[in-house]
Amino acid sequence: MDVSNGALNSLALTLADGRGATGVVMAVVGVVLVALLIGAVWLGKRRRAQEPPPPRPEEQPVAPDHRTHVEEPDVHADDSFPADGHGLSPYELGEHQDGTVRRENDEKRD
Repeated sequence: MDVSNGALNSLALTLADGRGATGVVMAVVGVVLVALLIGAVWLGKRRRAQEPPPPRPEEQPVAPDHRTHVEEPDVHADDSFPADGHGLSPYELGEHQDGTVRRENDEKRD
């Protein structure tokens, strides 16, 4: 009676070999990971159910009757390209400088 064939295929020998242990560990890690993900989804749904509902249309803020934002014209020089399509060299820029642009009606600030 030869029992060596049965011993080679046993679970204990497969796990003791080391190659099968990796598969078992991976399966356990996978089950734990799935359980953590299911728990996270459940916890997220529970927390979302505790949040107040979004405001109804009648609770939305009302727009003011006057403008709150006023557009001012650009105080900088004209940035358009020349009509002839010729690009400007640095010495041809003229009014394009690194300094600040002051307006005549600009008020002094403290």
